[in-house]
Amino acid sequence: MMRLSVTSWSFPGLTLEEVAGLAKVLGIPSIDVGLFYRSALDKAEVLADPTGAAERLRGLGVGVANYYHLFGDGLADRNLALPGAVEANARDLEKVLAFAEAAGIGTVFVLPGIVNPGQSREEAGRASAESLRVLLDVPGARERVCVEPHVHSWAESPEPVRRLVEATGVRLALDYAHFVCLGFRQEEVDPLAPHAAHVHLRQARPGVLQAKFGQGVINFPALFGTLRDVGYAGALALEAVHQDYMGTLFDDVLTETVALRDAFNDWNRGA
Repeated sequence: MMRLSVTSWSFPGLTLEEVAGLAKVLGIPSIDVGLFYRSALDKAEVLADPTGAAERLRGLGVGVANYYHLFGDGLADRNLALPGAVEANARDLEKVLAFAEAAGIGTVFVLPGIVNPGQSREEAGRASAESLRVLLDVPGARERVCVEPHVHSWAESPEPVRRLVEATGVRLALDYAHFVCLGFRQEEVDPLAPHAAHVHLRQARPGVLQAKFGQGVINFPALFGTLRDVGYAGALALEAVHQDYMGTLFDDVLTETVALRDAFNDWNRGA
């Protein structure tokens, strides 16, 4: 059964405990955790002491649906399309998966990589697929690891993403907003839904990665129905954000989070 989560990086001024408390107030049963802002996990601790890092999450009073991991510092460092990074990334992934297992986190998402200097998009895609084949051989990876196609990655349109899934078997952290922003219709993204292991929700429209709920074009009831019809039973992470990225600094995150929550709850009551 699909269930709600909320991303901890939606609220950059809140601690992890405060994000968990807000989730409880809003009736959202779980949160997504990552490496950003006041709620950030300590990546060094996750890698050095996975069990100890997991223990810190036990008192939050909510579930943890997903962990967003960056292998390097930022989007470029040690990205999946960068030659020469996969061995170090695989070593880190072993620790990350031990952390997720100890913390009861169902999925871990990583980014697919960027078009690095000297690469074409096609070359970046091939390099990313080669890296993913290695990473997915790490014990436990196929059960937990997923990738999020996103604006500014090499995987910005549905067809290359479909080919990546076909070539590697990787599952997706699926955010329709990244495709809609780039001009793809919702129906063009729907064929990726059967491959989703985790889902992010925010409103969007062409040219705008994050739109106010009433000013975007994503048809959420249709999206929820698509996910249900393909058998998706994972988390729907509410991901309205306040970031200096793609013009997402100007929305009332709490209002948008509540609107997304209500959209799902209203649909779910009739399901």
